[in-house]
Amino acid sequence: MGSSMESTPLSRHITHLAWGRVEVEGERAAFRDAKLFPGGARAWDWRETGTDHAHGIQPADVEELLERGATIVVLSQGMLGRLRVSPETLRVLEARGVRFHVLPTAAAVRLYNELVAAHAVGGLFHSTC
Repeated sequence: MGSSMESTPLSRHITHLAWGRVEVEGERAAFRDAKLFPGGARAWDWRETGTDHAHGIQPADVEELLERGATIVVLSQGMLGRLRVSPETLRVLEARGVRFHVLPTAAAVRLYNELVAAHAVGGLFHSTC
């Protein structure tokens, strides 16, 4: 029998970060905001869950990461640290025993890329303010 890491797809590295642009290994197009999870990545459309700067990252955004196998979650606050994380989102992660990190985007990308080698990591990355 294999370990859980063998059955969980690998998370992808972020290969480039710039204002308004997140590039992910294996993806042809860059994202403005990105949602990464074991086995893939997609554009992070805040309108899907009601995320905004004032109300912060919503629980539904992290739920998708957990459903796709993330055991550690990295949440970025934007390049200037203006994106909040809702208290409900943090409670969801704590209740499930999921390790998480909340950092400005550049630091979040560095940590995420370090974690990818050994963990099923997911992340939400906001590439502007």
